[in-house]
Amino acid sequence: MLLTIDIGNTNITMGLYEGKTLGNRWRLATDNDRMPDEYGLQILGMLQHSGCSPDQLEGICLASVVPPLTGRITKACEIYLGKTSLIIDEGTKTGIEILYHPPQAVGADRIVDAVAVKSLYGGPACIVDFGTATTFDAITETGDYLGGAIAPGIGIAADALFQRTAKLPRVEIKRPPSAIGTNTVHAIQAGLLFGYVSLVEGMVARFKKELGDRMKVIATGGLAEVVASETNVIDSIAPWLTLDGLKILWDLNQKTHE
Repeated sequence: MLLTIDIGNTNITMGLYEGKTLGNRWRLATDNDRMPDEYGLQILGMLQHSGCSPDQLEGICLASVVPPLTGRITKACEIYLGKTSLIIDEGTKTGIEILYHPPQAVGADRIVDAVAVKSLYGGPACIVDFGTATTFDAITETGDYLGGAIAPGIGIAADALFQRTAKLPRVEIKRPPSAIGTNTVHAIQAGLLFGYVSLVEGMVARFKKELGDRMKVIATGGLAEVVASETNVIDSIAPWLTLDGLKILWDLNQKTHE
């Protein structure tokens, strides 16, 4: 079995692969104050709850955009699972060319997603990731990482409205009855959801002008399904895309060392 870990700014996503099949997966809140022992006990507990013992693990593959947590979680895995993690960074064999400048400035999660899309969907493609930031990543016809665009995430926008205004409440991000809100909650929900739908549609149209009409659009991240239900520009929803990419990279790098 392979344990895959994606450390993001808002969530830590983990998945357990048996062969090529993704079984149990978990989302944890990212907490910069937790110590290695706390993460270790939590990860160990989740594995045991799923019926997996550390001895059954072939390895651990990890991507992180939160440097302070990278060391803590890898240490937790060493102490509690007895495994050294393969950390995806600029020195990892990926099988794709990074055309961004400088290449090391691209987040590990974006590279992992690109690897997954090249393998599972092919290029040209646009990956829309609804995470802490809403990112758009361009994959060329040959599967290389070209670049992308970064916008504030829906959650960040919602928090900013709540924190920077005196009377606007914090709201759940979901579909309101109509685009024209007849109360404050529905008005905010309309602005957030339909506003981001229009952002996605506009960016996808611009990417298609540069990548061509054959471009596929793959959405991932926590709010992918909510946004995809309001537009027809998204071709595929892949909620566990990063975990799939980590599995692909693990296999690729194990073959390299054989």
